[in-house]
Amino acid sequence: MESTHVNWETLDSLIIDFARSENLLEDSSSSSPPPSPSSSPSSSSSSSYRSRLLIHQIRRSIESGDIESALNFIKSHVPAVLDDHRILFRLHKQKFIELLRRGTKRDRDLAIECARGSLAPCALDAYPEAYEEFKHVLLALIYHEKDQMSPVANEWSEKQRFDLAGLMASILRAFLQAYDPLFSMTLRYLISIHKVYCLRQGVSSPISDLTERLLFDDRDPPATPQESLFEAPPFDEVDIQALAHAVEVTRQGAIDSLRFAKGDLFQAFQNELCRRRLDVSGLDHLVHEYCMYRGIVDSATKPPSAMNLANSSSRDCSVNLDSVNCKLSDGETSVSNVDAICVQEANAESASMQVTDVEMRFASEVSSSHEDCSTSDANHSQSCSRRLRRRCHSDGRRRKRWRGRIDRSELTCDVPSSETSSKGLMTSDKGSSDCKLGEEQASSYSSSLENVNIYDDNKLEVVLEMKELANKGLAAEVVEEVNALDPDFFHQNPILYFQLKQVEFLNLVNGGDLAMALKVASTHLGPLAASNRALMKPLKETLLAVLNSNEAAAKAFPLSALATSLQVAIGRRLGIEEPQLMKVMRVTLHTHNEWFKLQMCKDRFEELLKIDRLKEVDAPMEGDGTPKLHSDNCTHGSSQTTICSTSKLEDGSSPSQVSSSEYVCDEGAILKVMEFLALPRADAIHLLMQNNGNAETVIQQIFS
Repeated sequence: MESTHVNWETLDSLIIDFARSENLLEDSSSSSPPPSPSSSPSSSSSSSYRSRLLIHQIRRSIESGDIESALNFIKSHVPAVLDDHRILFRLHKQKFIELLRRGTKRDRDLAIECARGSLAPCALDAYPEAYEEFKHVLLALIYHEKDQMSPVANEWSEKQRFDLAGLMASILRAFLQAYDPLFSMTLRYLISIHKVYCLRQGVSSPISDLTERLLFDDRDPPATPQESLFEAPPFDEVDIQALAHAVEVTRQGAIDSLRFAKGDLFQAFQNELCRRRLDVSGLDHLVHEYCMYRGIVDSATKPPSAMNLANSSSRDCSVNLDSVNCKLSDGETSVSNVDAICVQEANAESASMQVTDVEMRFASEVSSSHEDCSTSDANHSQSCSRRLRRRCHSDGRRRKRWRGRIDRSELTCDVPSSETSSKGLMTSDKGSSDCKLGEEQASSYSSSLENVNIYDDNKLEVVLEMKELANKGLAAEVVEEVNALDPDFFHQNPILYFQLKQVEFLNLVNGGDLAMALKVASTHLGPLAASNRALMKPLKETLLAVLNSNEAAAKAFPLSALATSLQVAIGRRLGIEEPQLMKVMRVTLHTHNEWFKLQMCKDRFEELLKIDRLKEVDAPMEGDGTPKLHSDNCTHGSSQTTICSTSKLEDGSSPSQVSSSEYVCDEGAILKVMEFLALPRADAIHLLMQNNGNAETVIQQIFS
């Protein structure tokens, strides 16, 4: 698994998109006016973010029992959802229970009024069983909440709140197309496949501590279609089976999901994937750690402790709720203005401290330059001094600043109750909110900090400089700087040294200095290849650049991959562990490969989630040193035959997984066995291979 290659440039792009989509970053654009609707990427991201905030608020209102506020939010922003009387009936039924739960005479009268004026009329045409459910829930008027033996004990259960909240989140997410950022969905998918693979193969997971904490087992209830479930599914069985096995739902669940998405397989896939719950705070910290390590954000901004976050939440909640909770439909300015208010003080403090931080760091780095260089040689010291000066005078503010999810504190504020919102959501009192960080959220936040690396700024800056030089193709400078830092480094990492000398050789060839290029090859590349026979082939391919210098760049090791390998190796040498997210991606991408080898088919959703790009590390290098990526125009076709052969699997596969010779399995036969026997694809293929591909024979054997 450690040898699994990952395109870290693609992951960087996904991570940056995730952080921006979730408003986790501060940069120069944060103070600029909100984008106009014509600016599609940012405008779409901003709209999706606002929609997710709205869904979060509605979910929280229902979970806290404030159904009236949830109804007000829905009526104000997505009234079309309530055209479905099934949804309206369930909301009014829960509102009836919550009013009774309060226990006062006035609330009891309000509950009876709700039943008479809203619940009963809605029960008449919601769905066939609705009126019976209405009569049943009226028993709550005479049976006490604490009576566990009552016929309405289930109606009194607070679990009903959370089920309804999850259902509304599923419905609103699909209705508003407010899906989670792509990286969040990709990680859910990879982790779920990893768990299934480890369970089915009986192997232990090296990242179980992270995966169990990040991805919860529970899911939001699915959004069900209005059409009759007794209708024959008008969908391709290939799509049904692909969806069912990708998101671990039953065949009927996949059919319902496809029907709800009007036959759009990829929309149905996203709807189902977003039902899986993630530990948001834990994910944020893994992302923050990765961003610091990769130089995406300023490493000086440490993640706040749970206590600091709680304090920040209390301070931020002093913002007028009129501007926080009530203006999501007023256009682009609402959330952006709130965000600006929420972080204004933090930005001012950060800006005032940044210069001081750089000055102090410069002083400490110069005073400890000999320690950083690990050598007493005068030339090495001069080289390190130049490096430190260049580091300290570089513009650190070009990196983004991390602010975290503190601005979500407005969503942990109690929304106006039905007693204080008779005039709608626009008339809440300024001091009426009870702002606090929930104990469960604070606990999760603290636990997610336990294994997050807090990097030493000085060492990390050295590593990031080496990475930047390598990314620019300045191989000779990298070798010089690393030797000044640690003369023994390349003796212990000869492959990295070979790759850097490859880049230096190709740079000289492209510059027309063939004599110097051949000298580099004879002095460095030749001896390295002689001592490691595995390097002989890349050496020969590198020397071909002398014959055709125009193709030199295309033969080079991708600079981004080289830069990351160098960063990891130097970081470990300096005691800087790579972020946990890198380990998660390596392991889950490895198990993704292994899982679909067992399934003997291609993952139909890997292009949608950019998993194919995360695996692209050997693409030819373009002029800027970035591996070439495919275009966004993806084809999602499915093959109608599956070739089963030992050549399709790597060493370590079970002999029972394939036949001794190549065999072509008909896709229709595979699907028939999967459907009738409810088997995973791999098991269906193995049974067909044992019965000459005859699906009827397989089914008869099972039922005989």
